[in-house]
Order: sequence, then structure tokens, then C-alpha cells
Amino acid sequence: MENIKYTIYIASYNYGRYLQEAIESVLRQTVESWELIIVDDNSIDNTSSVMSLYSADERIRLFRTEGIGLPAVCNFSLEHARGQYIIRLDGDDVFDENILLVLGNFLDKNTDHCMVFPDYFLIDEKGEVVSHERREKLYESNHFMDAPANGACSLVRTEVLRNIGGYREDLGAQDGYDLWNKLKGRYKCANINLPLFYYRKHTENLTLKTHRILFARQAIKRDNAADKIAAFHPVIAVIPCRRRYDFVENLWKQSANGKTLLERNIEKCLKLNLLDRVIVTSDNPESRAVTEKFDDDRLLYFDRDGGHTIRSISIVKTLNPIISKLDPDYQGITLMSYLHAPFISEKTLEEAITTLALNDASCAIGVEEVTSRVFKRTAHGMEALNPPKGISSDFDTLYIEESTALATKNKNIKVGSLTGSSIANFIVPSDECFIVDSDMKLRMARSYSEELC
Repeated sequence: MENIKYTIYIASYNYGRYLQEAIESVLRQTVESWELIIVDDNSIDNTSSVMSLYSADERIRLFRTEGIGLPAVCNFSLEHARGQYIIRLDGDDVFDENILLVLGNFLDKNTDHCMVFPDYFLIDEKGEVVSHERREKLYESNHFMDAPANGACSLVRTEVLRNIGGYREDLGAQDGYDLWNKLKGRYKCANINLPLFYYRKHTENLTLKTHRILFARQAIKRDNAADKIAAFHPVIAVIPCRRRYDFVENLWKQSANGKTLLERNIEKCLKLNLLDRVIVTSDNPESRAVTEKFDDDRLLYFDRDGGHTIRSISIVKTLNPIISKLDPDYQGITLMSYLHAPFISEKTLEEAITTLALNDASCAIGVEEVTSRVFKRTAHGMEALNPPKGISSDFDTLYIEESTALATKNKNIKVGSLTGSSIANFIVPSDECFIVDSDMKLRMARSYSEELC
């Protein structure tokens, strides 16, 4: 075959029961000049027998790999691709028959763009449509490039994908997020508001393996943000303590598994090499003694005005004297690390900083996505803020700020704001979102700390 325009590759690991439907959706495409690469990544189901049904079609090439994982399969397919454009289809998903026609036409006409992706239908295990997932239009209604495109169903210029080194293989997940971060600062990307892809959601989805996804995302952010963080020094972590106004006096003194909450927090912050300073600030001078247990020049203590510890007083009142001394030009970043979130990891604290730097936002906050229905009271009773809809936009998702970690540019503090005008978010693992705000929660934290050890 010569002058191939499109390379489609299907990655399949034990998706034999869905694979025929995926392959047939490629065969039904309304354009010519395509090739299909199918890779069986060491499946133990009927994948190979399904693939064999299509071995006589000269447009289709069949391969088997030895359990190398999805990102490596992507690079394997990129190496064998002969098309001008390349797109992935997972073995459990389905293309609309016009996906190549529409996306290819866009890249043909917009030569300054390297990638384009469509909306999609979410389907269940039986193939029934659950919802229409819509992405707001980039550069028109959506100006914040923090949400990646789906790793599958995105049409990319093959040459560009090769020039950026393909996919990162060491994480085993988040190939779409990796690709997005490599492309978005160097090339134009676009989306088309037509559902041209059927994404199947079931219990075996890689995207449902939450912790694996989160850890991979954190590593991608860390590596991509390194150069950007260099423009924001000093990077300062602040651990605010107070004598009163929590459910117990001197919350920082409370212990869990032999260490006070303050000691645990300091230890986590000092593990972060990207921090220039770690500040403990308190209106109780007894907390200074805790800082003296640590042999690290980055750790400093600042007295805190007791009047600024009242709950209704903005934390900026506490931060400004610290930042004005350590960063008089207000060019750096401040990370808020809270005592009441004892299980937040250093990687999540770091993600607050990398998310801020990568997106050039004013602030980055840790959140959890709201998956339950949320209501507000109206004149006619309860009204859902997030009712089920046939079409769901990425702007419809609701999030809860967990007050576990926050990073902000110091220039916000100079003008009296903690968050500034543009707020990026990062998803905090649910087991790190535990907040100690009662005696019962404190007892639970102590019990859980003992189990972890």
C-alpha cells in the first residue's frame, strides 16, 4: 500500500469480546487510504482468534507483543505506522464511521494544528449509550488548557508525534496526559463538537485504576514543570498553627503514632527538594521547639499574630509578613500545607506546585470530583445543581475543595488575595482527603496511622 493517509491502531489486552466491534468500526469508515494495525498485547482470551478473521485483508497488519503495556504498544504502533495521520482505538471502544473524514478534513485545512479530537458517547458494557460527553471549544469558550484530550480518538500528525519522542513508557498509564503536555506548549490542538467515538466504561478500564492514574499524572507533571518552576523562586511552604479556634486547643500538638501533627507535616515538606523554605508560623511559641528538632537550614519559624488566627480572618494576613521578608519582590510561590490533613502525601503537595507552574495559573487547589447528585433549595423546593443530562460538558463537573493543599503565586498575597483570578485544580486521592476536624476524626487518624505502620 502506498500513499496511506491514516494509520489506525488497535491496542487489545483481553478485549476479545469487544474486539470485532472495534475492528468493524474501522472497516466502515467513509474514507479510503487507511491502514489498521492490531496489536494483541499477550492476551489470554480469544483476542488472537478474533484477529485471525481479518488476516486476509491487505489493509490490516496483525502483531503480538509480550505484555509490554499500553504506552509501549503505542510506540510500537508508531514505529510501524505508514500514514500521514495516526489515531488510536482501544480494543473495547468503537469509532463512528465518519471520524477519519471529519478529523482528517480539519487537519488538512488547518496545517498549523497538530492534533484534533472529537466529543464522544459514553457507552456501557452492552454498548448502550449512557451520555454524550462534550468538551467546550478550545480557544473560543475554553481558554484554560489544563484538561487533556482522550489518549484514544485523537488524530495526530505522525511526524509531529515522532518528533516529540512518542509516548512515555515508564509509567504504564496516562499516555493521553503525557501527549497533551508535550504538545500543548509547542503546537496548536483543537476539538470538534461532534460525537465521533464510543468510549466503553466498564470495570476493567485502565482509567478506573485510580491510584495508578494519579501517580502517573503526578510524575508527568513533575517532569514537565521542572523548567517552569525555575521562574518562580523562592518556593515556600507555610504550615500555619494556632493556639485556639480548632475543635481542640493547639491542634498541632496532637499526636498520631508517636509524632505530633506538626512534626509529621514538617517531615513531608522537607522531603520536597523543590522547596526553598519551609515555614512554621504560630501564635504559640511552644511550637518553635518542634522546629528545632530538625536539622535543615530551610526550616524557619515565624511568630503569628493571635488576632490573625480567627477563622473569619483571611490567612493572607498571616502570610504577608512572611512573604514580604522572604520574597520582597513577590516573584515566588507559596504552598499551604495544613495540619488537619495528616494523610496528604508529599507527592500531592508537590503536585500543587507543578499544577500551578504548568498551567501558569494564579493558584492551584486540591479537589475531589463530585459524583453524587448535589441540590440547592429554591422557591419550589430542591433543585439539582448537577442533574443527569443527555449531553454533559466538561464545564458541568462539580468539585469539592478539600483544603488539603494549595499553591499560590506570591503576587496574589501582595494584593490581599489567596487565590488570584485563575484557579487550576488537581485531583487529590480520596484516602488523602481525610480531614481531622473533630475528636472522633482524631481518634480515627490515630488508628489509621498505626495500621499504616
